[in-house]
Amino acid sequence: MQWPTFNVRPYVCGGIGRLDEGALTALREAGPRVRPALRTPGAALFSSSPLPPYAKGPGRGPAASLAESAAQDAGPWAFSWGERRPGGAAPWITVAETYETPGLIDDGERITLHAGGLGLVDVYYLVQGEAVYFSSLLEPLLSLARTPYEINWDAWAAIIQVTFPLRDDTPYTQVRRLAGASALVWDKRAERLSTDRRLPRWLREEPVEAGRTAGELLEILHEVYKEFDGRPLLVPVSGGYDSRLLCSVAVARGADVESWTTSPDDGTDTDIAFAKAITRELGVRHRVIDQDPAAYPADALAVARRLEFLTPHHAWYAPFAREVHRAGRTLVDGLAGGPLLKNFMVSGAALTASTQAERKAALLGSLALGAPSVPFLSEQAEEWITSSVRTAFTQATSPLNGHRAELPLSVLHTRTARGIARSAVNLVGPEVSFAAPFMHPDFFDAALSVGVARKDGGKFYRELLHTANPRVAALPSTNVVKQPLQRVPLRSAAAPARAYGHEMLTRVARTVPSLLSERLHEVVAEGPDALARFNGWNDRFWVRSLVLFGAWLGDYADRLPDLTPPWD
Repeated sequence: MQWPTFNVRPYVCGGIGRLDEGALTALREAGPRVRPALRTPGAALFSSSPLPPYAKGPGRGPAASLAESAAQDAGPWAFSWGERRPGGAAPWITVAETYETPGLIDDGERITLHAGGLGLVDVYYLVQGEAVYFSSLLEPLLSLARTPYEINWDAWAAIIQVTFPLRDDTPYTQVRRLAGASALVWDKRAERLSTDRRLPRWLREEPVEAGRTAGELLEILHEVYKEFDGRPLLVPVSGGYDSRLLCSVAVARGADVESWTTSPDDGTDTDIAFAKAITRELGVRHRVIDQDPAAYPADALAVARRLEFLTPHHAWYAPFAREVHRAGRTLVDGLAGGPLLKNFMVSGAALTASTQAERKAALLGSLALGAPSVPFLSEQAEEWITSSVRTAFTQATSPLNGHRAELPLSVLHTRTARGIARSAVNLVGPEVSFAAPFMHPDFFDAALSVGVARKDGGKFYRELLHTANPRVAALPSTNVVKQPLQRVPLRSAAAPARAYGHEMLTRVARTVPSLLSERLHEVVAEGPDALARFNGWNDRFWVRSLVLFGAWLGDYADRLPDLTPPWD
C-alpha cells in the first residue's frame, strides 16, 4: 500500500478502553510509520508527526514528555489532528463544530474519541471486546478484522447508487466511520464503552431568517480571509459561482494569488474558457492543468485506492492534485458553497413538497444517479439496492427533519461530507494546507440563516457576486449556461479508459453476476469498445460506480468471502 505523505495533517491511530497490546502493535505496523503521542491505562494515541496536546492538566511537563507524565497522571488532556486546532480546553462538541477536527479528550472521568461536526476528516474504528481501535485510514484497521471480511452490502448499495456511503457505513461490517458530531466514550470508573451523539451548533441553535444582505455576508467572508493573510494562495477557478467569488475576495484583499483550472472531464471544458475570462478580469496568473487520456486508468485506480474505494468521484482531479502538492501554496476550496448559497441539489419538487416523506424522496432523487439509457442492474439487485439506500438516507438525515434549512443541510451532511469533500480533504490534504472559507463557523451560520426561498434559482448568490465584483459577476457562468461552447473528447471514455472499465466490469460480471442486468452482461461480452455507447451523463456515473466495485473486488479478492449478495 502506498500511503499519502502526511506533511500537514498527521496520520493517527490508537485505541480507548481495555486495550490489548498485541492489537495496538498490529494496528501500528499496518499503517504509516507512527510515534507515541500518548499512552495511559485507558488510551493510546500514535501519530506520524509530533502531536502536542492543545490542553493539559496542571503540573504537566512539556509536550515531549507527555506520554511519560500521562502514565502517572490520568488526565485531563486533549488532542486534535485537524488543520484548525483549539486554543484551549473545551467540550468535545465545541471542538468538533467550531474547528471541524477530530480529537481525543480526557476530562478526568471519561476518555472521548470524537469526529468533527460534519466528519470531514475521517475517523474509522473497530470494536474488539471492551476496546475501540481507531485510525484516520481505513485499511490499517483491517489488520484487526476477521478474514474473510464481512462485506457491508448496504455500503456498496449507496456507493453504487448515490456514489458515497451513508450513515457510518464502510465496505466492511466490522469497520465503521465515526459520523459527524458523534463520539465514542470510555467511562474510566465504570470501565464501559458508549456512544455519544450530539446535535451540532447549526441544529441545536436553529438559525432564523435574519434578513442578512449580500453585503453582510461579503464582510464576513473578508473577515474569514484574515486567517490566511500573508499566505500565498492557490484559488482554482472553474466557470461557476463559488470559485469566482473566492478568487474575487482574495484579489480584493491584495493576496498573493494564483489560479489554476483543469478539465472536469464533462465533455465540454466550458470551465476552462470561462475561467480564462474570469482570471483575466481579476488580473490573476492563470494556468491550465492538462490531462492525458492514456493516464486515466492509472489515475482512476490510484484515486480509488487513496479514497479507500468509498466514492467513484475525483479521478479527473488526480493530475490537478499532484501539481498542487508541488505548488507550495494554500489551496482555497469552495467546499459547501453550493448547498449553502444556491440550493445546490435541491429540486423544485423538494422545495414544494408538502410532507416529510415527499421531501426525502425528492432530495434522494436529486442525489441518486438518474436512470441509465439501458438497465445496468438486474431487477432483484435494483430493488434491494433502492430499498437499502432509501432506508439509509432516511436514517442519515433524520436529525435534520423539520429544520428550516433541512434541504441544504441534508446535502451537506451526505453528499458534501461523504463524497465531494474528498478532493480537498483526501487528495490535496494531508500533503498541503487547504482552506474552506464557506465552512468557517461565522460564514456557515450566516449563509444558513438565509432562507432557501431567497436562494432559489441562484438569485441570492448573484447578488453576493455582484456585491463582490460586478464585472466578474457579469461574466458567463457554468451555473447558468447549459450548452457547451464546444464538445471535447472525454478522457474517461477514451480507449484506455474503456479498456480499464471493461476489465473491471468483466470482473463484476464474473464475481457477482446477479448484480448486473442481462443487457449489461451482453454489453460486457461485446468487449471494451461496446462501452463507447455509454456517453450520456447518467450512464457515465453508473459505469464509474460499477468499475469502482470491480477494482475493489480485484484488490481484496484473497480476503473476501463467498460473494453471494443479499438479493440472491
